[in-house]
Amino acid sequence: MSSHVPSSAAPAFGQADLSNCERELIHLAGSVQAHGALLVLRERDLQVLQCSGNVARLLGLPTEALLQRPLQDLGGDAADWVLPLRAHAELREPQSFQCSLGPRPGRFDAALHRPSEGLLVLELEPAGAWASELGGPVPEDLPPEVMASTLTEALQRFGAAPSVGVLADAVVEVLRHLTGYDRVMVYKFDPDGHGKVIAEARHPKLESLLGHHYPASDIPQRARALYLLNRVRMLVDVNASPSPLIPELLPETQEPLDMSMCQLRSMSPIHLQYLRNMGVTATLTASLVREGQLWGLIAAHHYTPRHLRSTVRAAADLLAEVASTRISAIENYAHAQVALMVRRLEQRLVEATSAEGDWRYALMRNSRTLLQPLDATGAALFSEGEVIVSGETPSTPELRALLSWVQSQAQVQVQDQVQFLSDGSLFACSSVSQAQPSLSSLTPTASGVLAVRLSTNSPDWLMWFRKEQLHSITWAGDPAKPMVANNPLELSPRRSFAAWSEIVRGTAVPWSNTELALARGIGVALVDIIVQVQAVRLLIAEHQLGKIRGAVAGSREPVLVADAQGRLVFANEALVALRGAPLDKGCDIACLFAAAPAVDQALAQMRQSQHGWRRELELIGLDGEPVPMAVHAEPVSSREGLALGSVLTLIDLREARRSDSARLNLEATLRQVAHDASGAVGAAAGTAGSATDSAATSGEADQVISAILTNASLAAMDIADARGGPPVAPLLQELEVSTRRATRLYGQIRKLLSRE
Repeated sequence: MSSHVPSSAAPAFGQADLSNCERELIHLAGSVQAHGALLVLRERDLQVLQCSGNVARLLGLPTEALLQRPLQDLGGDAADWVLPLRAHAELREPQSFQCSLGPRPGRFDAALHRPSEGLLVLELEPAGAWASELGGPVPEDLPPEVMASTLTEALQRFGAAPSVGVLADAVVEVLRHLTGYDRVMVYKFDPDGHGKVIAEARHPKLESLLGHHYPASDIPQRARALYLLNRVRMLVDVNASPSPLIPELLPETQEPLDMSMCQLRSMSPIHLQYLRNMGVTATLTASLVREGQLWGLIAAHHYTPRHLRSTVRAAADLLAEVASTRISAIENYAHAQVALMVRRLEQRLVEATSAEGDWRYALMRNSRTLLQPLDATGAALFSEGEVIVSGETPSTPELRALLSWVQSQAQVQVQDQVQFLSDGSLFACSSVSQAQPSLSSLTPTASGVLAVRLSTNSPDWLMWFRKEQLHSITWAGDPAKPMVANNPLELSPRRSFAAWSEIVRGTAVPWSNTELALARGIGVALVDIIVQVQAVRLLIAEHQLGKIRGAVAGSREPVLVADAQGRLVFANEALVALRGAPLDKGCDIACLFAAAPAVDQALAQMRQSQHGWRRELELIGLDGEPVPMAVHAEPVSSREGLALGSVLTLIDLREARRSDSARLNLEATLRQVAHDASGAVGAAAGTAGSATDSAATSGEADQVISAILTNASLAAMDIADARGGPPVAPLLQELEVSTRRATRLYGQIRKLLSRE
């Protein structure tokens, strides 16, 4: 597949400046880092079509001796490895092995992948004595027993991390111990792509960068896309001259080579200058990916050239993969905690409504209960034409203007600082003044807004506010020192931090996914309470029937209202849509469920005790198929204690059942992976040396595999427990794929180590 884009649309590699670096074609670099060599092979006959210009130094073969010649004729056993991989391996990601190549021949760590149909890319990095003889940076490595124990301890530590902060601290400490870099950091990206250093392990002589922010422009979108494809990237020496590909274009297509998956791909000159301005000589980055998106990066810096062997890089990749699954588990477990918080709030409001008759003032009276969980500084409730406030808020006219703007934006969109959920029930904005300049007066008290809709047919909303975020510049060095000039190649971290400071001016701290989930949960709970209150009014105030019927009908949750004899008074649109057909008024609501006698008995007991109940029941659909539902039934009585009827609120459990099924499938897969991995490790250990050595190696490997699978099991439990959050089944499937990949990565490490 060609990735060639005309220069008029995007600057070629190395020709970008700060105004257009976002579009630089970094995947078409056309050159490699100096420490390794690259060969492009025609797949059908392994003929060399392209090679890097440093082959004479690294392979002992001049360019003219390589081009248009089959790999088999170049000496060494490289072809013996490539042929079976070409036939049997999945080569979308590089496959690692060790081989020899050249007239002597030299020993290399190699990686093979297929960039497009009919082409293979072979990357070669000198290893061992050959690397020393060539005089380049000698790759850093770890003994097999140290590697196994390090991975085992790290994975156990990751699996026990209770929060993202604790996990990030463990990640930087483990990666610094594993790789030996001077500084290792974890960056986390916010919804707008800006990065923050949330964890750091460093040499004690270095200044701390913990807590520093960087604008999204520091990592262009093309680079972010490559971080998703090529999870681990190493820069050995920022000052080494890259080696160009010869010829520049592929002979058969006259197009540049797509180097997206190349481990040796040279880096953008702008990025290299940025590192020089920081004083950084060598780097290693590993991607942290959640639900297919770039959640953050592990970034390691060194202040002299540093070269890691492929085994150590694979170990870093494995640890980043497992850390990503743990992040997903931790963040989704937060959704379960959100559901618990919402349940407690709902209980308090129901009790307050029974005592005071109005849930609105009960909600807004206790500002700590309402504001603290969302880290908000103020809130406003728009209900039945009234505005009720709590904490620090704009004036009433300003609030009404804000409400008008929010309602005008109520459509499916994610643009700049504004976002809506797909059903329009939740609105989030971190900078009202940027999204709507006419509302800039709100910035002191409401720079950020989070709002949930409480009704589909009236302007009822609950909104939370945040002030403009405060920040301080703590970059190393004299803050009064003049900035560098406005030269594209003189972009510096201090200027980058200043750029972020400018970006966040007039901006509140963005609302996190957990806060969005909590706000939506509170909104759903309030809608449920509103429905219950209005259903009561429906039964005791016939003259208000039309108005209240509309509110109940518009509820997102299916609702049944029955009289004291259990006959249907009202079914809202959500229930009719779920069942697939309208219901006859006056029908026995127990007959709508598969266990009709049990439901009838439960309703009769509720009428006597006047206590509600919750249970799982199967609603009979129009086609006769049962639909699993969670049913919440509450009795309704008059002030005199006379039983008037009941309100039943239903929640569809099909997604929860699918999640349970996905978890069972995952558990079966983990057992199979454990069985397969045990067999593979045993086979590898059998060729590693003596019987004693084999047993020790096998035991160490078993610990690593066990740690991987234990971490996956813990993550699966946390994800499966996160009811009320995003759909669980896709997350479990993603965990299954991630675990397989982590196991496969460790299998490659074992194969490479067993041949040492």
